[in-house]
Amino acid sequence: MDGEKKINVRPPAAGKLLIAEPFLADPSFVRSVVLLCEHGTDGTVGFVLNQATEYTLGDLVPEMFNPTLTVYKGGPVQIDTLHMLHRLPDILGGNEIAPGVYWGGFYEALRDIINVKDFNPADIRLFVGYSGWSPGQLDTEMREGSWVVADLPENLIFAGDQENVWKQSIRTLGKDYALWENMPINPSLN
Repeated sequence: MDGEKKINVRPPAAGKLLIAEPFLADPSFVRSVVLLCEHGTDGTVGFVLNQATEYTLGDLVPEMFNPTLTVYKGGPVQIDTLHMLHRLPDILGGNEIAPGVYWGGFYEALRDIINVKDFNPADIRLFVGYSGWSPGQLDTEMREGSWVVADLPENLIFAGDQENVWKQSIRTLGKDYALWENMPINPSLN
């Protein structure tokens, strides 16, 4: 596939990943991996998995102090909102978007388990803001080659090593995308 544009064969859908192509210039999405939670005629919603903030939940919501719950940048839309992905549907509720992965839920229940310290921090991911596309916008960006859709590898969301999520996700695409993994962000500086 050298020299020719790669064709994305997977359609976007809830529970799939959007992987940014290596030279995507939008500062909100450089080398990002977005988990899609909704995709339909009304648009698309997802969360960037690999952009941690310097904040923990307690910094943003003092009554939910927990120094182990890092908050991630979900995307550039409504950055004054807090969202969660989790593996605790019996406690937190939410909507299943992929096997064993739930979006949203009851913040009162989250507060309760945090206050009594009755949870595993690896089961919850928190985000400020989200990534959103109006109807047809993501399809246009995909035709331009900005994104590739991939299946969600097991445990990618809740794994401890979020720094290498983009490279890990590239590996799931196969050998046709292997060159992407080590491409510099700005090839003119190489």
